[in-house]
Amino acid sequence: MDERSEGELLRRVARGDRAAFDEFYRRTAPWLTVRLRRRCADPELLSEVVQDTYVAVWRSAGSLAPVAAEGQALGWLWTIAARRLVDGFRAQTRQARVPVTTAEPVAPAAEDEALAGGLGGGLEQALLDLPPELRRVLTAMVLDGLTVRETSILLGLPEGTVKTRARRARTALREALS
Repeated sequence: MDERSEGELLRRVARGDRAAFDEFYRRTAPWLTVRLRRRCADPELLSEVVQDTYVAVWRSAGSLAPVAAEGQALGWLWTIAARRLVDGFRAQTRQARVPVTTAEPVAPAAEDEALAGGLGGGLEQALLDLPPELRRVLTAMVLDGLTVRETSILLGLPEGTVKTRARRARTALREALS
C-alpha cells in the first residue's frame, strides 16, 4: 500500500468525498481485517470492529489532515482499530463472555515480518529467540502502542502478568544484545 495515496484519500474524505472513502476502504479493509484476525478469532467481533473503525474514520477524517500529510494514514487507522478491538473485548467481558483470541498466529504477524526485514542481525535474532508469550506482549505494547491495560484486555491476561512479561522481554533483549 502506498501511504501517500492513503493520506491523499483521507484528505479527500475529510472534505466529505464519499468516493474517496470507498476507495480508502477498498484498499485498506483487507489489510486491516487480516491484522485484526491475528488478535481475535471471533468473526462477529471482528466484523463489528472493522465496521466501527471505518465509521470512526468517516467521522474523524477532518482531524487527521496533519497525520495524513505526514504519511501516517495506516498507522492512524491501525490505532483506531486496535482501540476498537480492546473496547470490543471489554464489552464481551461486561456481558460475562470470555473473549476468544488466537493462541498462535497462523502466519507471521505483519510486525514480525517488518522487524525481521528491518533490523540488524543481533536484534532480529534476539526478538526471534524470545518465547512467544513475551514477544506477543512486546509487540502489543511497543509496536502497536497499547497501554498495559489495553494489552491485558487484548491478550486476555492480568495486568500484572503483562507488566512481568514486558519486563522479562526487555531484560532478555538487553542480555542478548550485550
